[in-house]
Amino acid sequence: MASERERNANGEFTDRIPADAALDAFDAREDAARPLTAADVMEALDCSRRTAHNKLNALVDEGSLQTRKVGARGRVWWRPIPAGTLGDSTAADAPNGRPTDRSSEVRRAIEDADLPGSGTTLQARREALTAAYEYLTSHPSATKSDFLDEVYPDYPANFETPEGWWNAIQPALKQLPAVDPPEERGHLWQFLGGDRFTPTLG
Repeated sequence: MASERERNANGEFTDRIPADAALDAFDAREDAARPLTAADVMEALDCSRRTAHNKLNALVDEGSLQTRKVGARGRVWWRPIPAGTLGDSTAADAPNGRPTDRSSEVRRAIEDADLPGSGTTLQARREALTAAYEYLTSHPSATKSDFLDEVYPDYPANFETPEGWWNAIQPALKQLPAVDPPEERGHLWQFLGGDRFTPTLG
């Protein structure tokens, strides 16, 4: 049976998937801050990698998405959050009709983070995690040594060594919104949120 797909003047198949269809993959995320890869969109649209890239790039061109390269060969895309909406929890202003109070989201993630200790020790470690996150939002590309040099001295959180501090903080930092951890040791930690905001535990 012959294919029913339409062809253009060059004999190539026309693409029936509108670019906006790729946005459905972003709307379906449980974590609205998580950036997506081309593979995520391929799965959502049941399309080829080239088609996914074409849709994503079209959405970047029209301003619906932003993108950046991560690692040696990777790339991610995310919905931009306009400046001034970070503290606004009004759903009508959100791109997908959901609240955009990112500060509350970060506070909850920090409070739920799996950190060792209890009582005042746990509180100190949450403050250290908050400080590490604030540092990354202000320095969207940072190395492990940056955190140890700039954050650990002021927020040791009852750890005896910088390495012990990092072993506890970095797994929790990986789980916070818009954080892109390095795939390999020694590579850059990146913040993909696009806007700076200051989470507080108070």
